[in-house]
Amino acid sequence: MKHQKVRDLMSDAVVRVQRGTPFKEIAHLLLEYDITAVPVVDEENRPVGVVSEADLLQKMWGGEPDGSPEHARWSRASAVKAGATDAAGLMTSPALCARESWSVVDAARVMARHRIKRLLVVNADGRLAGVVSRSDLLRVFLRTDRAIRTEIIEEALVKALGLAPSSVQVDVTHGHVVLSGRLPDHVSAPLLEEHCRSVDGVVAVEFRPAGEAGAEDPAAVGS
Repeated sequence: MKHQKVRDLMSDAVVRVQRGTPFKEIAHLLLEYDITAVPVVDEENRPVGVVSEADLLQKMWGGEPDGSPEHARWSRASAVKAGATDAAGLMTSPALCARESWSVVDAARVMARHRIKRLLVVNADGRLAGVVSRSDLLRVFLRTDRAIRTEIIEEALVKALGLAPSSVQVDVTHGHVVLSGRLPDHVSAPLLEEHCRSVDGVVAVEFRPAGEAGAEDPAAVGS
């Protein structure tokens, strides 16, 4: 299945700063635009780091460890950031970025792995093109049931598995897909379900073989 791309969901309106941007200007930007972090770019608009609210707040408590394992681990970096006066000293580097060509699945996987809420997006030249957030990715679940059903039939049944459009009955309600009918020997129910789950917007998939309660044999329809 062809998942939506990051370029289709990202925001291209990105507030950015450079290495020499002063501490107070960064704080002002975060408050003015109601954002929690800002990318730091070089002279060619390539991301080199990110400054977050947490980086700025270290100025308040001085970056001194409080006895916790986390603070002991980062005490040296915290002390440096606490004394920093510009983006170069405050930023976390390197910046974690996604490519415009990544699928929403790729982006979601990286966000989950690194436990972050957003990713900077770069183009093929490595220049900052936008930012994609968790909420942006969740927009795939706003697809209509009709659009999901159409893609399952055209992409999963016909193109991927070589089945006739009417060979399996496809019902979609609030993203829940119910498949019913008889499958040929070369197509297993788990394989069919796997292809359907790869369609953007699908919440759950269930296959009901013909003859089960609630399952209707497509071949018998109209007979």
